[in-house]
Amino acid sequence: MELILPQEIKDRLAKGEELTIVDVREDDEVAAGMIAGAQHIPLGELPDRHTEIKQNGEEIILVCRSGNRSGKALNYLESLGYKGLKNMTGGMLEWAE
Repeated sequence: MELILPQEIKDRLAKGEELTIVDVREDDEVAAGMIAGAQHIPLGELPDRHTEIKQNGEEIILVCRSGNRSGKALNYLESLGYKGLKNMTGGMLEWAE
């Protein structure tokens, strides 16, 4: 599983880079805040909504609260043939630090 650090994402967004970020947390968690520009698809809805994720041949960054659910999402999407998947280590807990 390929990992990416929250600080690396922050740095790249600060430079104006457009990233494909999918937040798999639940609605109540996202209500408290999420990464600007991220797409919200709760983990439980991923089987029905994965086709909404842009596959432009570039990376797809998966985010949750701590990195556990986004890891499950990564494994699921990988099984469907998605490429360029990365799990944000530490999740939004680490993002907020």
